[in-house]
Amino acid sequence: MKNDLLKRYLWYARIFFFSFTIQLILTGIAFANVSQGDRVTGKIISEDDGLPLPGVNVVEKGTTNGVVTDLDGMYSLSVSSEATLVFSSVGYMTIEQLIGNRTVIDIRLVPDITQLEELVVIGYGTAKKSDLTGSIASVTGDDIKKMPVASVTESLTGRMAGVQVTSTEGSPDAEIRIRVRGGGSITQDNSPLFIVDGFPVNSISDVSPSDIKSIDVLKDASSTAIYGARGANGVIIITTKGGTDEKVTVSLNSFYGFKKIAKTLGVLSPEDYVKWQYEYAVIEEDIPSYENYFGPWQDQDMYFGQVGNNWQEQVYGRTGNVFSNDLSVRGGSEKINYSFNYARFDEKAIMIGSDYSRNNVTLKLNNKPNKKVELGFTIRYSDTNIDGEEPMSKTRFPQQIPG
Repeated sequence: MKNDLLKRYLWYARIFFFSFTIQLILTGIAFANVSQGDRVTGKIISEDDGLPLPGVNVVEKGTTNGVVTDLDGMYSLSVSSEATLVFSSVGYMTIEQLIGNRTVIDIRLVPDITQLEELVVIGYGTAKKSDLTGSIASVTGDDIKKMPVASVTESLTGRMAGVQVTSTEGSPDAEIRIRVRGGGSITQDNSPLFIVDGFPVNSISDVSPSDIKSIDVLKDASSTAIYGARGANGVIIITTKGGTDEKVTVSLNSFYGFKKIAKTLGVLSPEDYVKWQYEYAVIEEDIPSYENYFGPWQDQDMYFGQVGNNWQEQVYGRTGNVFSNDLSVRGGSEKINYSFNYARFDEKAIMIGSDYSRNNVTLKLNNKPNKKVELGFTIRYSDTNIDGEEPMSKTRFPQQIPG
């Protein structure tokens, strides 16, 4: 009895195993046929020159299933017949294709003009966006407005990598030397090209810092590509504030500050100075030169207790101040807008004879009668004064003593 049951179970097991094996074979054949039917291949070329495009992304829409074309622009991807393929590449327009019953899909990608030929307005012209891949440093008008400086060039000090800003002298109206990437010439001028509101100018010292919207510095080959040989030493582009299409806005910005010398050098008293001069004359074996200025050595006690002239305090010792006022009125409409800016900068420097004042007036009118015509009118006036003062005499001992 047991042997009959065991034979029956073995017979059922053989039938089940045989059926399961047949089912697996049929499923594998069906899966192979489906996979072979849903594999899509093709070649992607450029619409301009017909050359193959490597690196194009071919992705099944809504999934992460995708491949990248090889050096010959070929691709191969397994997807279902209801899927949609998305072809995309940088600089080309994206294309979507429904597969359907197709197994070969060749694509011609069209360059995206909006990306490659996008125009950027800089200076007095326009340039392709691809020309501006170089180094560009920028400073906004809000950053400049916070700095209590007399000129625009001073506000660039230490704010841009590769741009050196140095003063030729200590006067408030001293010329500021700007070098982009250092000096590139030994005998010629290394100054950069200045562009203010689209027009080349020789200097930007008469532009009020409060009237600046932005400053852009082109530091490499992009400047030469756009401005030619004139931009070989770099280009500094300044855009001033203009009118708005909104209601009239009036703004007033003022600040007041103090200046004082941070540190002075220590100097000798008249008594020590006379002793040092005598020792120097002895070393040089020239006693008569000492006696011509200070008298005989026996009379040195006449200098004891004398108060000498500290020329540092007399020349740099006063407390300076800075007072700046900026008034602007801007407004207009879609057809016409205007901008008026008045800025006054008063500086009483710590150095005698360096009182500095500057008045800047700027008026800008823009009229756009239609979409094709735009008229612009700009007036800029600058008045700078340097008021000197005679140094105050505070000599308290004989003038013949050099202190």
